[in-house]
Amino acid sequence: MNLNTLSLVNYKNFESQVFDFDAKINCFVGANGIGKTNALDAIYHLAFGKSYFNPIAVQNINHDAEFFVVDGSFTKNDKTEKIIVSLKRGQKKVIKRNSKAYEKFSEHIGFIPLVIISPADRDLIIEGSDTRRKFIDSVISQSDKMYLTELISYNKVLAQRNALLKYFALNNTFNADTLSIYNEQLHDYGSKIFKKRDAFLKTFIPIFKSRYEAISQSKELIDLQYKSDLFENELINLLKNNINKDKALQYTSVGTHKDDLIFLIDDFPIKKFGSQGQQKSFLIALKLAQFDFIKQQSGVSPILLLDDIFDKLDENRVAQIINLVDDDHFGQIFISDTHAERTEDVIKQTHQSYKIFKL
Repeated sequence: MNLNTLSLVNYKNFESQVFDFDAKINCFVGANGIGKTNALDAIYHLAFGKSYFNPIAVQNINHDAEFFVVDGSFTKNDKTEKIIVSLKRGQKKVIKRNSKAYEKFSEHIGFIPLVIISPADRDLIIEGSDTRRKFIDSVISQSDKMYLTELISYNKVLAQRNALLKYFALNNTFNADTLSIYNEQLHDYGSKIFKKRDAFLKTFIPIFKSRYEAISQSKELIDLQYKSDLFENELINLLKNNINKDKALQYTSVGTHKDDLIFLIDDFPIKKFGSQGQQKSFLIALKLAQFDFIKQQSGVSPILLLDDIFDKLDENRVAQIINLVDDDHFGQIFISDTHAERTEDVIKQTHQSYKIFKL
């Protein structure tokens, strides 16, 4: 999987820009605020149909413009694939593959396998369980279309059940038969989601531990633990047992929408007990494991985006990461950094072909 050219029109701070990329390593260098991360985000946009950093689509349009266009030419399995993402103010976003627009954006997910490692990933550690569930879901969805469909269906039924609980409270009424319909649907979708998350993590956790060991040289003991209500009981029973609580809260208090991923270092939460370097190593290992898993499932090397990767890491850990990516296992890599000389010195160690774009 390679991105050959990228054309940006009115995307964030880029009015008009075209990049021709190297097949292996590409570096965007320059001062803060110049657009290095925006260039990486444009590539992410082509893979996922949305920004990694700003979910409000219209805010990705250049301030003085009415629209943006991100246009990428890829090579996948020896075939050229042209992806265009465009948005005009007041209109819906359009994603096209080879000039044909997708009816559902979910159909595009997984077509361009991609992994991003960024300082923004720290949200996985410091934010709530929703952020960690999205990480699990994004990895599984890239290789399992049915999972994404089940997830969308679950969230739709969940919203309907929550609306019904609010209706009961507002009108001082209750109808067990109507509620049972939503319970059965939630149980059906939720059970499938739980089984797929559990199976995924059984495969993923050993890969993650191996990656962390390589980066940290086995200095710390780390772990990931999957937390879910469904380990205790079937969802249909949990929903019935918690009905009084749900009525009082006016929302559904149990289910796969409450799942979490626990991050541990030496058996303690990494959020409280991990240093900045340890946290960054943990997140890089998490994302490299995501890369390995997607490659394993799809047979295609994902594009790897490394945003500000060398920040807050000592030279030894940087060297370990560069040794890891100096490998034919990895395909095309995009890096952003504020120090052009540091980037080039590090990249030269890999003996791979590269291009540096000074923004």
